[in-house]
Amino acid sequence: MSQQGKINVAVENIFPLIKKFLYSDHEIFLRELVSNATDATLKLKHLAMIGEASVELGDQQIEVKINKEDGTLHIIDQGLGMTEDEVQKYINDIAFSGAEEFLEKYKDSAKDSGIIGHFGLGFYSAFMVADKVEIITKSYKDEPAVHWTCDGSPNYTIEPAEKENFGTEVILHISDDEKEFLEESKIRELLTKYNKFMPVPIKFGTKTETLEKPEGAKEEDKSPTQEVDNIINNPNPAWTKQPTELEDQDYKDFYRELYPMQFEEPLFHIHLNVDYPFNLTGILYFPKMTQDLNVQKDRIQLYQNQVFVTDNVEGIVPEFLTMLRGVIDSPDIPLNVSRSYLQADGAVKKISSYITRKVADKLKSLFNEDRAAFEQKWNDIKIVIEYGMLSEDKFFEKSDAFALYPTVDGSYYTWEELMEKVKDSQTDKDGKTVLLYASNKEAQHSYLAAAKAKGYEVLLLDSPIVSHLMQKLEQSKENVTFARVDADSVDNLIKKEEEQISKLSDEEKEALQKSITDTIADTSYSVQVEAMSSDAAPFMITQPEFMRRMKEMQATGGGGMMGFGNMPDMYNLVVNANHELVQEIFNAKAGKKKDRLIKQSVDLAKLSQGLLKGEALTAFVNRSYELIK
Repeated sequence: MSQQGKINVAVENIFPLIKKFLYSDHEIFLRELVSNATDATLKLKHLAMIGEASVELGDQQIEVKINKEDGTLHIIDQGLGMTEDEVQKYINDIAFSGAEEFLEKYKDSAKDSGIIGHFGLGFYSAFMVADKVEIITKSYKDEPAVHWTCDGSPNYTIEPAEKENFGTEVILHISDDEKEFLEESKIRELLTKYNKFMPVPIKFGTKTETLEKPEGAKEEDKSPTQEVDNIINNPNPAWTKQPTELEDQDYKDFYRELYPMQFEEPLFHIHLNVDYPFNLTGILYFPKMTQDLNVQKDRIQLYQNQVFVTDNVEGIVPEFLTMLRGVIDSPDIPLNVSRSYLQADGAVKKISSYITRKVADKLKSLFNEDRAAFEQKWNDIKIVIEYGMLSEDKFFEKSDAFALYPTVDGSYYTWEELMEKVKDSQTDKDGKTVLLYASNKEAQHSYLAAAKAKGYEVLLLDSPIVSHLMQKLEQSKENVTFARVDADSVDNLIKKEEEQISKLSDEEKEALQKSITDTIADTSYSVQVEAMSSDAAPFMITQPEFMRRMKEMQATGGGGMMGFGNMPDMYNLVVNANHELVQEIFNAKAGKKKDRLIKQSVDLAKLSQGLLKGEALTAFVNRSYELIK
C-alpha cells in the first residue's frame, strides 16, 4: 500500500542548500553511491559467511548504467537491500538528520578546510545532480520489495515494488544543468578516479573480447569475438595483499596501473602494512627525482577502504615524502576535519612517524643489501633524503646508516667513513675538521685542482637545499665545518700551524691593496693581499662562505636572516703576495703599465669564474690583442 510522508528536518527545504553548498564538488555523488553499494554488498557477504544470511550470493557485482532517453543514471547492487522499515529508518530519518547536522556544522568553514566530499552525506549527495531520485530495493530477509521516490522536496513516497532479487537500485533523474553525467566518458572518468580499486567488481557497459581461433581455422579467418561485462575496477589491488604474495614485477605492474602515463620505472618500493595501534596499508614508490622540490608533489593517493579520497596527503605523510608516489589506505585517518586538526591528531602523528620509520628502514636495508646499486641511485633519490634529514629529527638520526656524501671523483662515503678519511689531512689548527665541497665541477675547476694538489678530498654537493643541510650537520656534529672550494684560497680554507712568509712587508701589502682597489674601482670586490705559496694563482676570486650560504638559504626558504636574498653578490679578490706576477705589478713604476697589468690579471680571474661579461669582456679582449702585438 502506497504511503506518503514528510522528512522531519528543521530546515524547511534542505535540498537547495545541498545543491548550492556542495556544487563545487558535485561529482563526488557517484563515489558516495557506489561506496554505499559496496558496503551493502560486503555486509551481505559477511552475513552469509557467518551463517546469518541464507542466500546464494553468486558472483556479486555493482552495475552502473546510463539511460540517455530517460535521462537517468542507475546504480545497481546485489547487497543487503532494505525492508520498508529500514528505508524509513536509514533514508528518511538518519540520513537526513546527518545531512542537516553536516550543513549546520560546516556551512561557514567547509569550503576553506578542504573537506567537501569527505563528509559521509552518502545517499543524499545524489540530489546535487538529480531532480528526482528513486530507490527500488528488496531485502535479503525475503520481505516485499519497496519503491521510494523523492522529487527534491521534503516530500517522499513509499510503495510496494516488483523486484525479484535482493539488492538495491538507485535511479537518478539527472537535472537539466547536470547533463554531463549522462555521458559515458564522464561516468567512466569518475569511476576510474574514485572507484578504480573498490573491493567489489563494478560493471559499466560491455566490451568486445577476442577469442582464440578454433583448431583448423585458416590464417585469413577472423578470430571469433564475444561481448563480456566491462569491469572498470581492480577489486584486489597490490596494496591489499601480503608482500610475500607479490613479485617485483607485480609492484612494477601496479605502478603502471596507478600512473599509466609515467614511462620511467620506479627506483624501488616500500610496502606498508600495520594493524596496531592503527590500521594502514599501502605501497610507496621512489621515482627518479628532479632538483625541483615542488613539481613532484601530490602524487600519493589516499584511500579509505579502497575508496579514493584525495591526492593531497600533507599532514598525513611527512612533508619530505610527499614527493614520492603510491597509495596509502587507512580507515583511521579522520577525513572530515581541517588540515590544522589533522596535524594535531594523535593517530595521524603516529601514522606519520610510522611511515618515516619504514622509509628509513627500507633505505638502510637497500644500502646494506647492494651498496653499489644504492650509490648508482643516489642522485635520483638524494633530494628526498636530504629534505628528510632537514625536516624530521628521527629520520636525521637514522640517516647516518644510509646517507651518502659523494666526492668530485665519484667516490661515495657515509658520514663515519668520510670523517675517517679526512680527519688527519683536513683538521685545522683549531681542531676543527673542514669538509671541502664543490657545487659545480666545471665552474669551480681551478679551485678543485688547488685543493686536490694539497691532497684534500672534495665533496660534490649540488642539491638546492644543500646550504640548509650543511647548517644542520654543523649544528649536530662535533667540530665540523663545511667550506666551498671557492670560498677562500686553499691555504685559508684549512688553516694549518705553518704560516707562509710574505715577500712583501705589511706596508707594501697595504700599498698594493690600495693600488688594486683604486684601479678596479668596483665595490663588490674586497681586495685581500695575502702570503701564499709562490705556485698558487696570483689573483683569485672567492665568495665568503657565510654570506653566500645565507643568500642561498634565503633563496630556498629560511636562513634565519632577512634580506640576504636581495643583497648584491660580494666577492673577495685574493692577491698572492708571493707570486712573481704580483711582484712585477708591485714594482712597476709607470702608471699605465701597472694599470694594464692589474686590469688584465683581475679580468683573467673574473673570466675563470664566468664573471666577465658585456663591455668589460670586450675591453679585455681588445686589451689582450694589444698585449700580444
